[in-house]
Amino acid sequence: MDHEDQKCHSQDQDKLIEEQDKDSLSASLPMLTDRSGQDNTGERPMPNQTDIVKALEVVERDSVAIAESFTSLFASLRLALSEVTSCSTDHMQCFNDAAGRLQESVLDAATKGNRYINSCLRLNEEMKGMESLATQLKILRRNVDALDSAVNKLVRLP
Repeated sequence: MDHEDQKCHSQDQDKLIEEQDKDSLSASLPMLTDRSGQDNTGERPMPNQTDIVKALEVVERDSVAIAESFTSLFASLRLALSEVTSCSTDHMQCFNDAAGRLQESVLDAATKGNRYINSCLRLNEEMKGMESLATQLKILRRNVDALDSAVNKLVRLP
């Protein structure tokens, strides 16, 4: 039974209970009398067997209506609880998926960050050797300049 059918079933039972309540009120319990049907003492008369049976029928009918109402109520509650549980399960699964993807992204970013740091450290080590190379290049440049000057002097001789 889907949610709409359950709702219609619940409304039908509510109407049935209202009608039974009206019947119960309009057909009030019969007047209690003794077997002779007389009440001369002014006290409450003794009920006869027919009156008791009628009263029990009313109580039984009302009890059945209440039981059906409770059955409908519990069915509705069971359905609502099932829907809420299903939604909660879906949301938990979605959260779990999102957390898993986030974890993968964080691990990937951490791995790439470590590679970058290692590359920077290697470059730093390589740059330390560049200072001595720069010094050697300066010395070489001075020597080339001196050689160039000497060649220019030799070429310009009269």
